[in-house]
Amino acid sequence: MPDARSGPRFLWWLFRNQLGGQLKSLAWGLLHFASVAALPFCVGVAVQAVVDRSGSRLALAGGLLALACVGNAVGDTFLHRTAITNWITAAARVQQLLARKAAGLGSALTRRVAAGEVVAVSTGDVEKIGWFVEALSRFTAALVTIVLVCAGLLVYQPALGVVVAVGLPALALAVLPLLPRATRRADVQREKAGRATELASDTVAGLRVLRGIGGEELFLDRYRRASQEVRHAAVRSARMWSLISAIQVLLPGLLLIAVVWHGVGLAREGRITVGELVTVYSSVMVLTYPLRHFEEIAMAYSFSRPSAKRAAGVLSLERATDTAGSRAAEVPSGDLYDPRTGLLAPAGLLTAVVCGDPDAAGRLAERLGGHPSQEGVAVLLGGVPLDDLPLDSARTAVLVQDKDPVLLSGTLRELLDVPSSGGVSAEAALAAAQCDDVLAALVQGSLDAADPMDARITERGRSLSGGQRQRLALARSLITDPEVLVLDEPTSAVDSHTEARIAQGVRELRAGRTTVVFTSSPLLLDRADRVAFLHGDEVVAVGAHRELVHSEPRYRAVVTRETDDEAAPVGSVALTDVLQELEEIEEKA
Repeated sequence: MPDARSGPRFLWWLFRNQLGGQLKSLAWGLLHFASVAALPFCVGVAVQAVVDRSGSRLALAGGLLALACVGNAVGDTFLHRTAITNWITAAARVQQLLARKAAGLGSALTRRVAAGEVVAVSTGDVEKIGWFVEALSRFTAALVTIVLVCAGLLVYQPALGVVVAVGLPALALAVLPLLPRATRRADVQREKAGRATELASDTVAGLRVLRGIGGEELFLDRYRRASQEVRHAAVRSARMWSLISAIQVLLPGLLLIAVVWHGVGLAREGRITVGELVTVYSSVMVLTYPLRHFEEIAMAYSFSRPSAKRAAGVLSLERATDTAGSRAAEVPSGDLYDPRTGLLAPAGLLTAVVCGDPDAAGRLAERLGGHPSQEGVAVLLGGVPLDDLPLDSARTAVLVQDKDPVLLSGTLRELLDVPSSGGVSAEAALAAAQCDDVLAALVQGSLDAADPMDARITERGRSLSGGQRQRLALARSLITDPEVLVLDEPTSAVDSHTEARIAQGVRELRAGRTTVVFTSSPLLLDRADRVAFLHGDEVVAVGAHRELVHSEPRYRAVVTRETDDEAAPVGSVALTDVLQELEEIEEKA
């Protein structure tokens, strides 16, 4: 359970959850930086040994230098290994959390957050978050090394050590006034990049429609402008960071000049030796390396903070109702009942639901599946509230297929390889969904697939027509064979003759199972065991399709698409013609 109250809290939660890896990185970092910092001391001892013509001290300096080089090599190697491990671990953990949140929220996720934003968070943002989490331990090791070196120089040579002890903190803090502006520019860049990613995702998803209406150039111009805005924002952000980098080069150079100027004066007065001057000078020069980690941690935090804020925003989203599961895991059976609308779907029957508002029908379908977008009374299955069940149990009991189902890329066999009861075969589901022509089209479009099950389906099934995608999605839902199957407009993109056969196939295949179909198609309605008509948010009529056509004018207006002026009185020639046409279509089917 991540701490998603804010971006910094989320970063701290990630750091705490891989504390072991961070401590390893810190230990190897201390060995690496300490070995680097020890090199000037070894060089100073060697120079002074040459001045004093001391062979033993020169040999000692050589041994210490070799030891420092070994420590530097070993520390740097394992620091890199542990740091990259921490980076990958943090990024993978964030991706896992996002995937679980997406699976838990279901279709409610894209109603609250744009799909492009979710893609941007789970790709680019996770890398920036991992960068900061990984850089934190290296920065800590660099900070501890600098403090220890400053303390050591104060003891080794107080006259020059004071200059270094005062100058190094000033160098580290000199860029702080520039960080807020750099952070703001990084935020602007990330925001514009997220918009461009969202625009690109929407354009690719609707490319087929855009080609149909000739809108490719319009959207291309929009994306071109968005990408140019990203480029300009990136250049402005890079300018600020280049200024910070220049300051990090300039100020250490000034400190080196100050140390040399002051040290030469002390050497002329005989207050320090040449070796001590070389040691202090070399120490300041070497410390510019760990000082660079101050700039890196500032940059990493500036880029990761907005990324962590966006990730925390997605991870903080909650379902409208608590589905953590106050009951034991079970798959209840029985009648499906919605107290809010009064809709009852008796067990084992095919219930059709007619609703004049398609959006209201979609919301009701989600609520029947235990995915309500608003808080309210829970839907009951066999008297058991779905909201009280664990999420996995609720989804096993009730499966909802929305009006725009998604087909994942891969082979047809992989598409139909879904959790199921085992009671429905792929062949039976495909036959019930009238997919014969879809299978033939898949084989014809595949060069190396003689078996339709091995034919590949492109992303979102874009190579198929809308009706073909609907039928494959319906077959996938039928294979799962849930206790309750809720279908929202499953045949809106197919012709009437195919629709009649699908209605009969679903009825036969789902015999003895509870099926709820949201539709206004007379062909499906006439095959249903019972029809419920919703007006507003309440069931106002229940009965057979033909009975409701005669007795409920509002129902007839929705089913026959009549306007108030066109509505004919019950028993009129217009109504008789509609019923006769329905019978003719059924006979042909």
